[in-house]
Amino acid sequence: MRLHKEGKPFIGISFITSILVSILALYFLKYWGLIIAIPFIILLFFTVWFFRNPIRNYDAKENEIIAPVDGKVVIVKEVYEKEFLKTNCIQVSIFMSPLNVHVCRYPVSGKVIFKKYHPGKFLVAWHEKSSELNERTTVAVETPFNQKVLFRQIAGAMARRIVIYSEIGDMAVAGKEFGFIKFGSRMDVFLPLKTEILVKVGDVILNGGEKVIARLRN
Repeated sequence: MRLHKEGKPFIGISFITSILVSILALYFLKYWGLIIAIPFIILLFFTVWFFRNPIRNYDAKENEIIAPVDGKVVIVKEVYEKEFLKTNCIQVSIFMSPLNVHVCRYPVSGKVIFKKYHPGKFLVAWHEKSSELNERTTVAVETPFNQKVLFRQIAGAMARRIVIYSEIGDMAVAGKEFGFIKFGSRMDVFLPLKTEILVKVGDVILNGGEKVIARLRN
């Protein structure tokens, strides 16, 4: 299983802690030490599982919007995007539980034209207001057809660290990694009103970086 580079410190600490606690518990408490050791071993396996980074490959067409993350679609509606686009858009939001892959991938190809980090609260990520109140990053990409797509990483109640690698001027490739969110979160994608939406609220996405969720119309 391929692991994400952001998980190395967490996995290292979990491994050392689990081994030391297990050895000491079994040494001093014999078989009773398993009561202490087993939860630490489970925590180690969960940490390794959380930071998995499966290979996802999809040759997206220029008008296709790819699911940026794994998770459950919790919002599909028309909204006014006031931070950068300053126009009505279709918002598609995907909630990630701690069990989902948390690698963040570009939903569309083009040029990165906007990036901004916002400190904030840590409301549960499926809360509608988390898009405006929680810690988050916003990125906008201009497609080869001069259409602008904005997407936002949002920290959740458990998430305490948003990682983003995008810089203004970068060339985005749909399905390629641009960041990571640690321990539960949400991703919002804001699309032009005429976009053909291919998902609905309640849909579960297990192949972010490959699943086509929308198609831009010229």
